[in-house]
Amino acid sequence: MGVDVRIAFSNPIKFPSLLLFLLVCAVLALMPYRAQANSKYAAIVIDANTGKVLHSSHADARRYPASLTKMMTLYMVFEALDTKRISKNSRITFSAYASGRPPSKLGIKPGDSITVETAIYALVTKSANDVATAVGEFLGGSEANFARMMTVKARQLGMDSTRFRNASGLPDSEQVTTARDMATLGLALREHFPHHFKVFATRSFQYGNRRYGNHNRLLGHVNGVDGIKTGYTRASGFNLVTSAGSGNRRIVAVVMGGNTGKSRNAAMTTLVNKYLPRASTRSGGPLVAKGSASPNVALASLPATGAPVPEPRPDEIAVAAAYVPTPKAPIPAKASEAVDPVETASTGKQERLKPSGWVVQVASLPSETEALQFMNRTKSKAGPVLASATGFTETFEKDGTVYHRVRFAGFNSKDGAWNACNDLKKRKISCYAVAQ
Repeated sequence: MGVDVRIAFSNPIKFPSLLLFLLVCAVLALMPYRAQANSKYAAIVIDANTGKVLHSSHADARRYPASLTKMMTLYMVFEALDTKRISKNSRITFSAYASGRPPSKLGIKPGDSITVETAIYALVTKSANDVATAVGEFLGGSEANFARMMTVKARQLGMDSTRFRNASGLPDSEQVTTARDMATLGLALREHFPHHFKVFATRSFQYGNRRYGNHNRLLGHVNGVDGIKTGYTRASGFNLVTSAGSGNRRIVAVVMGGNTGKSRNAAMTTLVNKYLPRASTRSGGPLVAKGSASPNVALASLPATGAPVPEPRPDEIAVAAAYVPTPKAPIPAKASEAVDPVETASTGKQERLKPSGWVVQVASLPSETEALQFMNRTKSKAGPVLASATGFTETFEKDGTVYHRVRFAGFNSKDGAWNACNDLKKRKISCYAVAQ
């Protein structure tokens, strides 16, 4: 928003006119601070080359991410692509629940499917909630389980104040973040997936007979801006994470809680224009983002839709790994055996998964690789006992150490799981049954 102030110096300025002029100047001077007066407002600018904070305003205050959530959904998709668990041509089938998500949406009917590549563009441009939920179900077995995966990934990236409850950013009072955490995620997307990051600069994409434009209006209008994501709910206000570069200078900036899309965009434009020229010109060097683009938890296979999905104990953030559309080959190596070493007290409320059933646990190991090796050896050693069961790993943290539980799902009753454990123990395989 601009105000055109013109002064005719050829004529004397009368007193009322002078007062009006001074009032206009005062309004213009105060405009940069109007956003901060908004209780939802938060902002941060980080030098992407050095990690230095160039600007901060309420950067650690708790906020609702809205559709900025989809940045993490996309992070998980990129990770699954790079580890070959999925491909861009993999098909994502929509459940009735995913199809029923409120707009913004692509409008895919239950039972229909789209490719992973289409899903990526729909999330980046249209910010489609139905697609986000379908992706969550595709990668996590259920959206709730996928949200746990997202939350654990957030911790690995250093996003200590963020908690996800869904894949889309649709309203949930327990889904929270901060401007600093969103900047961290923006940096991670840039650094961990430079080969995918260009998708955030997509201005529009076509699906069927319709072309969808990107909600990020700064693309093509503010010099240097090359992504990333917008977001809005009534509770969050208007959010925006922006990546911008000029020469070797790079920044990631966040504005949250704007009163309108226009005021949010204006605030972001001001930040980019002010701080991009001040960013470091250093190229190369250590990465700024914490963590790496590698899966924290792996899964040999996931139960089919409707089958029991393992649920975490109340004392941990448990995670099932991304959906694997094709079976993985066993990893031929030895692993030390260790049964779950500790029982811990409840530290907080956890969301229950909709699927129910019984699983059996055979080990808990500090190494993901060893857990996978043990899982495959157990499957082979158990013979018919686990022939129809589905092996998986999930993580929990205890005293700063991440453990990988080795479990098998697919038991329809308590007796079935207990009998399986008894048979496994006869084969010298430690085991216990867990109700979901």
